[in-house]
Amino acid sequence: MNTPEVRALKPTEIIMALGQIAGWRLTGDGENVAIEKTFQFAEHTHALLFVNSVGWLSEMLNHHPELVLTYRRCVVRWNTHDVRGLSRLDFEAATQTDALLPA
Repeated sequence: MNTPEVRALKPTEIIMALGQIAGWRLTGDGENVAIEKTFQFAEHTHALLFVNSVGWLSEMLNHHPELVLTYRRCVVRWNTHDVRGLSRLDFEAATQTDALLPA
């Protein structure tokens, strides 16, 4: 797999990339800027399986999100600490996170 370039994206690049991933939103600011999406599940066990899948994905990408798990919901938040902002890797990770679930 090609690793996306790891550099801080410019605001216009962020807006363009955000338009390519449905349901993700920009959150935070400065070094804490991130993209996040809330995933809802019918059962708690489905949410747990999803968290494990995101964990596997993050290991494959060597890029790790913040995950907040509640009973039937999981919030996934991607950002790149190394560049103190967002990189293309965050958007690739978001796309691959979406691919873990059926459309």
